[in-house]
Amino acid sequence: MIQPAPFAEIWRGAFLESVHSGHAVVCDDSGQIVEAWGDPEKVVLPRSSAKMIQALPLIRSGAADAAGLRPQHLALACASHQAAELHTGIVGQWLENLGLSDSDFRCGPAVPGDIAARDALIIAHEQPCQIHHECSGKHAGFLTVNKHLGGGTDYEKPDHPVQKACLEALEDVTGYTSPGYGIDGCSVPNFATSLHGMARAMAHFAAAPEGSAEARLHQAMRLHPELVAGETRACTDLMRAMNGKVAIKTGAEGFFVAILPEQKIGVALKASCGTGRAASCAIASILVKLGALDANHPEALKYRNAPIVNRRGIITGTLKPAATFG
Repeated sequence: MIQPAPFAEIWRGAFLESVHSGHAVVCDDSGQIVEAWGDPEKVVLPRSSAKMIQALPLIRSGAADAAGLRPQHLALACASHQAAELHTGIVGQWLENLGLSDSDFRCGPAVPGDIAARDALIIAHEQPCQIHHECSGKHAGFLTVNKHLGGGTDYEKPDHPVQKACLEALEDVTGYTSPGYGIDGCSVPNFATSLHGMARAMAHFAAAPEGSAEARLHQAMRLHPELVAGETRACTDLMRAMNGKVAIKTGAEGFFVAILPEQKIGVALKASCGTGRAASCAIASILVKLGALDANHPEALKYRNAPIVNRRGIITGTLKPAATFG
């Protein structure tokens, strides 16, 4: 068994307090591994990092064009958003255009991650709805495909045509037969694959020709980083820092992927501990290593070589990338 490689270090004064480890792969457009840390063949659940793959049927089926979807909608189909008004406003209009409502979602209600949106609900004495779920854009995409295909309302079921199309898309772009699935936080199946397969898929996206489903999706993400996540989030911060040249997407339990069209390479990583700070530090460090991200950009410094500050504003430690990425 190949052991995980160090990803990030937490220093408190002169003491190395904690070490985060994980597995990471960089692939070229031929699907070959350019560089790897830990076990590149580790079987993983990519969680929300697979959203652009789950959105492929939205375009490939013709549903997106039939519904008149624009890049903003495609970005939200790939998003784990904060449920700011910017996000829910577009998703709400999307639902209305489909002739559907919040009750047609199968993701469940969630408290908005956006503070202003959360406070507005509290002040209005209103409960969060399903549109506030971070995956409501992805589910709006599923509903669009389902309406186009004429499927049943239970689009979240593993044997539903929508989810079968997602599995087919995953196996197509990863070149890997999925061994099974787990149920994601938004109730749909999250099909397992290998880390190498996810990096291969991201490289496939990176090299996809203009006008293809893959190109349209990563272009939408790069054009609208604010829709893919939201303010204060690593996905949005780092895509802005790279001037929209790279698409990146996080997933729960320490997952991250990156699509680098100019270099035609893809990245996938999984922090063994499942923490976001480890995954964000690792993806930022790999992007710096690949020359896509300026190590001294203020947004990069938020996720690598970042000060740890206590409640009195005193710097008590530092989050540093491990020497692994040197």
